[in-house]
Amino acid sequence: MSARRAALVAALLLGVALAIVIVARTPWTVLPVPPGGRTPLDPTGGLSAAQVNRAESFARLLRPTSLFSLALGLAVAAVLGLTPLGGRLVRAVAAPFGGGWVWQVLLGVLVLSVIGRVITLPLAAYAEVVRHRYGLSTRGWGLWLRDVSVSTGINAALTAGGLLALVFLARRAPQTWWIWAALGAAALVVVGSFLWPVLIEPAFNRFDPMPAGQLRTDLLDLAERNGTPVQDVLVSDASRRTTALNAYVSGFGSTRRIVVYDTVLDRLPNDQIESIVAHELGHVSADDVLTGTLMGALGAAAGVAALGWLVSFPPLLQRSGADSPGDPRIVPLVLFLMAVGTLVSTPLQNVVSRHIEARADVHALDLTDDPDAFVAMQRDLAGTNLSDPDPPAAWQWFFGSHPTTAERVVLAQDWDRLDRP
Repeated sequence: MSARRAALVAALLLGVALAIVIVARTPWTVLPVPPGGRTPLDPTGGLSAAQVNRAESFARLLRPTSLFSLALGLAVAAVLGLTPLGGRLVRAVAAPFGGGWVWQVLLGVLVLSVIGRVITLPLAAYAEVVRHRYGLSTRGWGLWLRDVSVSTGINAALTAGGLLALVFLARRAPQTWWIWAALGAAALVVVGSFLWPVLIEPAFNRFDPMPAGQLRTDLLDLAERNGTPVQDVLVSDASRRTTALNAYVSGFGSTRRIVVYDTVLDRLPNDQIESIVAHELGHVSADDVLTGTLMGALGAAAGVAALGWLVSFPPLLQRSGADSPGDPRIVPLVLFLMAVGTLVSTPLQNVVSRHIEARADVHALDLTDDPDAFVAMQRDLAGTNLSDPDPPAAWQWFFGSHPTTAERVVLAQDWDRLDRP
């Protein structure tokens, strides 16, 4: 069997393994049908007409911008990856440093990342203007530019490191490089899941311990009742950037902590905050982060194996101007294929995510036994975060990582109608 065909077979087998994990670990049914059937869906989610109109107006401004930005970024990646232009650019930026392959990869990824970001920057700026206009963003333009720069730098550095390893392996083991690269990608996903809360989150927010008080005590007790004790309860200075409301649980074992946005403390009563945290603790109870890490590792390995098959395809190599996978001029093509892979996998990731989020909602209801607080919390979050309670079906299918507000309210109402001991 040729190396290229072996890569395709490996990609298919890893894809099957990923499908098995998805089918086995996704909670396809999170709640039994209550007596009398499901509660009819109210597309407003119980929000006022003014709130619904404001959320829909906000979405009408941002959705076309998001789609155009996505299409523009993909088009730029295609031009650079499917023509010799990208390869020539990779060589040109490394020439002042001697033109070695290492410099070509590192500087090539950096420059290509910056080009892609700069071209879509006006659209991102317009989206920020809209968020300011609707009161969702509190960032000044200096902080916005800082966030964009840090995000671009982090993504470029991580991508450059990965592609440097890929090209190195392709140069050292031309027939089997994709095997070692797939193993490395899977390992990187696992390591990243553990290091993200420690290394990446502090790059954007400051975290301070929540002051001693009834809420802190109640949240710690909630985690104990959940069987997942936490190390600390932290408050994020989210209000520097947004008025949005959120909370989450991050870390593993001794590093696990509850994080609450300071905006939540200012806007929501304690019972609603406990409901949000109970939802997040539901992810911990179900090992959703570990399951997501396993899915991510299998997906990354399958993607790299598929990459090994694609970048060895002579017509594709010819279009990019690269001689082989070990040629640094392959970088723009790899970045384009990564962008396509991310886009294609998005609907699948989101359909799994929506079911997992629904299960965490049920867990929050079970843990707090307070559907009224849950419903009030969902409506407050939707109103403040300007979430469309009932977005277009196609948009929700492709981009919706959570159930809609209307769906989550109905879930709580169905839960309240169940016959329980």
